[in-house]
Amino acid sequence: MGSPEFEDRTGDPLAGHPSTLRPLTRDLIAAVLAHRAPAVTCDADGALVGRWAAGHIWFLRAGDAGELLQVRTVATHAFAVEEVPRLHEFCNTWNRDRYWPKAFVHVDDAGQARVCGEVITDLERGVTPHQLDRLLDRGISAGCLLADEVGRLVGTARP
Repeated sequence: MGSPEFEDRTGDPLAGHPSTLRPLTRDLIAAVLAHRAPAVTCDADGALVGRWAAGHIWFLRAGDAGELLQVRTVATHAFAVEEVPRLHEFCNTWNRDRYWPKAFVHVDDAGQARVCGEVITDLERGVTPHQLDRLLDRGISAGCLLADEVGRLVGTARP
């Protein structure tokens, strides 16, 4: 990513020595994500979002200073609200057996239930572009695995 010979690239979040910690910024996240194949765009609220496999993935900053990286996956498969107990069971099993992402159920205003996954990392002391790339890669791959597993639930309703 960054390299000492590119110190003069003013405004480039990837410029500079590769082992220098940088504050987590939206621009740094966008620059690291730009090296990945799928297009990442901004949603109506200005958040970075992309589509992978069977889910949409948001790349957010949280915390008082925006120091928390949040990679949130929303599986595209929607379920009827009657399926929520089964989805809770799925999420509980997932969370027991895996560390990433934390899985939970969200019911929207239209009464449709979706499984979401979330990975949060505290980067208060900063992050290198390489570290951020690895964190994003793990968040994306874990989110895709969750979304794929949710897809297997479709059509397997209990009698």
